[in-house]
Amino acid sequence: MTVTADDVRAKLKTIAGPDGADLVSSGKLSEIAVTNGKVFLSLTVDASAVKQWEPIRKVAEDAVKSIPGISSALIALTAERAGGAAPQRAAPAQQAGGASRAVPGVPGIEAVIAVASGKGGVGKSTTAVNLALGLRDVGMNVGILDADIYGPSMPRLLAIKGRPETIGGRMLRPMEAYGMKAMSIGFLIEEETPMIWRGPMVMSAITQMLREVQWGELDILVVDMPPGTGDAQLTLAQQVPLAGAVIVSTPQDLALIDARRGIAMFRKVDVPVLGVVENMSYFLCPHCGGRSDIFSHGGARREAERLGVPFLGEVPLELEIRETSDAGLPIVATRPDSPHAKIYRDIATRVSAALQKKQGVRAAPKIVIE
Repeated sequence: MTVTADDVRAKLKTIAGPDGADLVSSGKLSEIAVTNGKVFLSLTVDASAVKQWEPIRKVAEDAVKSIPGISSALIALTAERAGGAAPQRAAPAQQAGGASRAVPGVPGIEAVIAVASGKGGVGKSTTAVNLALGLRDVGMNVGILDADIYGPSMPRLLAIKGRPETIGGRMLRPMEAYGMKAMSIGFLIEEETPMIWRGPMVMSAITQMLREVQWGELDILVVDMPPGTGDAQLTLAQQVPLAGAVIVSTPQDLALIDARRGIAMFRKVDVPVLGVVENMSYFLCPHCGGRSDIFSHGGARREAERLGVPFLGEVPLELEIRETSDAGLPIVATRPDSPHAKIYRDIATRVSAALQKKQGVRAAPKIVIE
């Protein structure tokens, strides 16, 4: 039996909110996404009514799960304050007996860092995977979250197939590869399925993959961000105290303009910028050994120095990195003795050192759009 959004809507129509109106008539429902028996949607309510709506959200989620043909359902409660405040999702309660060393709302995770870029096509996801593996190699217990809802890369980069298991009807068990736990919307949908979602759905999905996945004990969770400075970045900065952000850019001026925007955005929401990586920094011909600076060279280093942020390293434009990434065989894991794997490990060592300098836990900022 194939369940449709109309089937879900019919079930939600039987559930009344605090004001007595059914959920469908209330106007608080987002678009309903149904994919392979999995349902995603959000309820947008006034921030002052979050406590009243949380039990309704749970009832609605359980009701949707009871529909024959539905294997899991995730309903987010997104709160809006009057005056144009950014949406805020009510954080689920901490699990009983949760780890003491944990990011608020994410039991067991000691630190979360974002790998971001101001624009697409600069090799951010490849950098995120190899950075995470480099952090693993320097002794950290690492997970990776693919927050790029519209263009998830982790299933391909890590050669992971299959679907995550549901634990207790709510939590998801992360997938694993190369000694890392991983989660991506790409594990829940077919590779060619377009994600035609608006902002609230994207924010809900990211928050759920962060908080409603059984990550276990992690020293660090690396988040591969979508390119740009939009909903996903603001959601993570608002919902969790990020320990820092790594910015990936190519050396040419066009990419650096967008990298500046990324650095400025993280600074505006009080997230430390751990440093800048210059990807596709240069090209060494495998035949003659000659060097070509295809995208210029050194631009990211100069920009980092100008903005007063650390420069983490240069990664060349290299056929071996591209081939291993496309094959789901990231170079740090499968060719650890190569000079390119060493570059990523050196970057990971610098990121680790920057994190160790961080004292205490930064409170998640409140973002208000004026």
